Amino acid sequence: MYKERIVIKVGTNVMTNKDNRILRPVLRELVRQISELYERDIMTILVSSGSVIAGKEVLGKSKIKNDTQRRQVYSAIGQPRMMRHYYNIFNDFGMKCAQVLPTKRDFSPGIHRQNMINCCEGLLQEGVIPIANEDDAVSVTMSMFSDNDELASLIAELINADKLIILTDIDGLYTGHPDAKDSSLVENVDPEENLDKYIKENDKTEGEGRGGMGSKLDYAQKAAAKNIPTYIANGKKDNSILDIFDGTFTGTKVSL
Repeated sequence: MYKERIVIKVGTNVMTNKDNRILRPVLRELVRQISELYERDIMTILVSSGSVIAGKEVLGKSKIKNDTQRRQVYSAIGQPRMMRHYYNIFNDFGMKCAQVLPTKRDFSPGIHRQNMINCCEGLLQEGVIPIANEDDAVSVTMSMFSDNDELASLIAELINADKLIILTDIDGLYTGHPDAKDSSLVENVDPEENLDKYIKENDKTEGEGRGGMGSKLDYAQKAAAKNIPTYIANGKKDNSILDIFDGTFTGTKVSL
């Protein structure tokens, strides 16, 4: 039986290069760390973006003019490709993974929520790593999460996670623009702290991901307010997840 359960969220900007291609070495490093946690009896639910980008790699430029429909098509094509990446890499480490594609209604009180709990709990009990992603092929308008940061925080609450780890492509929250010389890393944040003075300078508009630093901090604070310590870390750096457990973490911690 595992002694701890965590949720890790990895976004599109972490796993892709400037040409919007999936970086398999980044996925492998992510899985390596999850496998190390598994050896320490720490079980992970992984919330992973990437299906839309993976779909673009297969299909190329789409002829569909409607943005929503085009995203649906890319996601439907790309999700199996993402799972093939993960399946093969987890298999290399002697581990099993499973696909979970929730929509927002699955977190509403009632049978849908209980089904989600049962699925996640069953997979964790079997030592299988659930890989969750919003089902972009069918989630549109009211059924959409704002982004996978929201999905990760909801899953963390659902399973009473001991930690939520949000991986991004910088070290965490900065007092100004991350590239500015006079900007410094904000290492600790309170769930009730007003961060508006930092967020505007931190948020990025480029890339394929829907969520920026503002979204990450919003859901990090919501999770932390429910007594789930949340960490924002650089997913492009080796050992960034294990550093949290080894006391050498560099990033932003949001907690009570």
